[in-house]
Amino acid sequence: MTDQPSTPTNTSLARHIDFLFEVGSLRYAIRTWSQFLNPNCQNLTEHTLRVVWIALVLAKHEGITDTSKIIKMALVHDISESRSVDVNYVSRQYADRHEDKAISDTLGDTLLLDEFLPIWEEYEERQTLEAKIVKDADHLDVDLELRELEAMGNKLGQALMPSRQDALESRFFTETARKMWQEIQNSDPHHWHLMARRG
Repeated sequence: MTDQPSTPTNTSLARHIDFLFEVGSLRYAIRTWSQFLNPNCQNLTEHTLRVVWIALVLAKHEGITDTSKIIKMALVHDISESRSVDVNYVSRQYADRHEDKAISDTLGDTLLLDEFLPIWEEYEERQTLEAKIVKDADHLDVDLELRELEAMGNKLGQALMPSRQDALESRFFTETARKMWQEIQNSDPHHWHLMARRG
């Protein structure tokens, strides 16, 4: 009889498959600010993808050369919302979401727990530059989407502008994020394709 290698068992693979289905379910989780006159908001998977890219742009501008933690942190930053759900600026005043329990249960019994739980905790504490960058990216994605909605005729961005502008200094941690926010306000969501090279 040969010794069995210390690799994940079929049971642990089954647990990981459950985790992957749970991650996939985020595409059906719509951001709760769709409650405000039902704009066509992104789902949590779409939000997470763009947060990763925003965080990478911010990280490069802030002088971070090794972006591996940034990527992991952006990927995990909202994953608990498969269980604790998204909240908007009104509902967060009343919701007790138990996100620490949700993230522990989401990652529990997977080989990802020991690596990603501390990264999520670091993000929640907002003490490191990486955590501040990812939180800035989380906020900036909202502003990008508000510009996109405005381009489609939705006026939610205009209604929210005074409060978002008033909170500009307190909301963002990095100077790059503040500059990017200003740039977004003057941007055209169609510019990238109108100016694209054509055949």
